[in-house]
Amino acid sequence: MRETYHLVPVEVWMAADAAADAGAPYAAVSLATEGFAHCTDGLDALAATFDRHYATDPRAFLALTLDLEALDVPWRHDDPGSPYPHIYGSIVLSAIVSIGRVERDGAGRFAALIADRSR
Repeated sequence: MRETYHLVPVEVWMAADAAADAGAPYAAVSLATEGFAHCTDGLDALAATFDRHYATDPRAFLALTLDLEALDVPWRHDDPGSPYPHIYGSIVLSAIVSIGRVERDGAGRFAALIADRSR
C-alpha cells in the first residue's frame, strides 16, 4: 500500500459522501479547476501544507488517507522528490483507506489528525 493524504473541508466531503452512497467516486474540487487532486505524503508534510494553505480558513477539515496503488486513474509527483503527488481523475471509494479529523491549535494551525473512521 502506498499511502498519501488529501485535505478536504467537512462540508465538501459530506456532499461528496452523499454522492458516493449512490456509487459516484470522489472528485476533488481542484480536479475541475486544475485537472488533478492535491495530495501530501507524510504527516509532517500534511501539517505544513495545512498551515500554509488553511490555517486562516475557519472551516473544519478532514484528511482522507488514500492508497495510491488502489486508484484506477493516473497519479504522479509532478515535482520529482516532492511529497506532493497529484491524482489525475476521480478517486474510487475503495482507495480511501480512512478519514481523519484535523484538530487545530488556538491559532488555527494543524495540531493533530484524529482517526475517525474507515470508509
